[in-house]
Amino acid sequence: MYKLKEIADNIFYVGVNDRQKALFENLWPLPYGVSYNSYLILDEKAVLIDTVDVCYSDIFLKKIADALNGRSLDYLVVNHMEPDHSGSIRLLRQQYPEVQIVGNNKTHGMLEGFHGITDGLFEVKEGDKLNIGSRELTFYMAPMVHWPEVMFTYDPKDKILFSADAFGAYGTLDGGVIDTDMNVERFWEEMIRYYSNIVGKYGNPVQKALQKLSGVEIGTICSTHGPVWREHLGKAVSIYDRLSRYEGEEGVAIVYGSMYGNTEQMAEAIAYALAENGVKNIVLHNVSKSHPSYILKDVFNYRGLIIGSPTYSGQLFPEIESILSKIEVREVKDRLFGYFGSFTWAGAAVKRLTAFGEKMKWEVVGSPVEQKQALKADKYTECLALGEAMATKLKQQTK
Repeated sequence: MYKLKEIADNIFYVGVNDRQKALFENLWPLPYGVSYNSYLILDEKAVLIDTVDVCYSDIFLKKIADALNGRSLDYLVVNHMEPDHSGSIRLLRQQYPEVQIVGNNKTHGMLEGFHGITDGLFEVKEGDKLNIGSRELTFYMAPMVHWPEVMFTYDPKDKILFSADAFGAYGTLDGGVIDTDMNVERFWEEMIRYYSNIVGKYGNPVQKALQKLSGVEIGTICSTHGPVWREHLGKAVSIYDRLSRYEGEEGVAIVYGSMYGNTEQMAEAIAYALAENGVKNIVLHNVSKSHPSYILKDVFNYRGLIIGSPTYSGQLFPEIESILSKIEVREVKDRLFGYFGSFTWAGAAVKRLTAFGEKMKWEVVGSPVEQKQALKADKYTECLALGEAMATKLKQQTK
């Protein structure tokens, strides 16, 4: 029944789309949904690359059965054991009890933990090859991109890299599967958001994986989320390369909390000064309204970060405290940092933001601004000076 997209000769897309889930990992918004990508290679041996979320196993198994058309499934290659990709393994094994499951030692430990599967396993190590007929698949270990068992599978015949979650993006595949068959514009922002939310902490492992693949000729990347990259492969790789080096573009994210609007006025003044001094990429996030997913995206995307908080019960504003924790977990490096705060009777926010900047080892730009109660003319001028200092520093680094 299913017509399947052919990625290359006898390599088929058998993934599914999820337009039901509201939050990825029960954390991150999915306004455009998400795809779970799986690929079937029909050679002398039939090889499936990854599975899908168990919620879509019925559609998934029907696609595989249609493509196999009565022949057996010989191998399942598991590049990543996260349940959105491994959730259907137990059902697949029930459907095809003779299938050999290919993975590394850590993969096999997780297969037992998640599914109780301990037999029919085929272990591979770095550089191992699997002959399946006209193709010989090669395996590259990519630990902590972004789980410890992650590996990549490479088909040298068609120069295809099956890359697990690497180079993935949020968003369903609405008809097209390969980037040449669709307008990919919306996926770039969703790729940055996906990286910052999911992979962000693991910049060094991503860089190691990129270096390992630098001598491999790759014409197509088949990720487990988002489009198959071919025409825009270079841009997809460059985004992951930039983000994993924590290299922000010229621009500033202003992240602030405000109970009654006074701290927000400070943020507005800083933004005004940035624009007046030639910064065009300016994003303001009110932490009480902007979801952390989008804040993290812009923290990763831009070199400048300015954070403002009122004092709340002698502490930082709770939602500012929360986003700082998320930034710290991701170990974001090399940001230009400015900060400001307000209080009514006893100031604490600016002091705590000072400590945060020191912990992150960021370069502090300008002088922090701390206002008592409503915004006065002198503090407004200090906010303008902070924005101007950030703009100047950004321009110096761009030259």
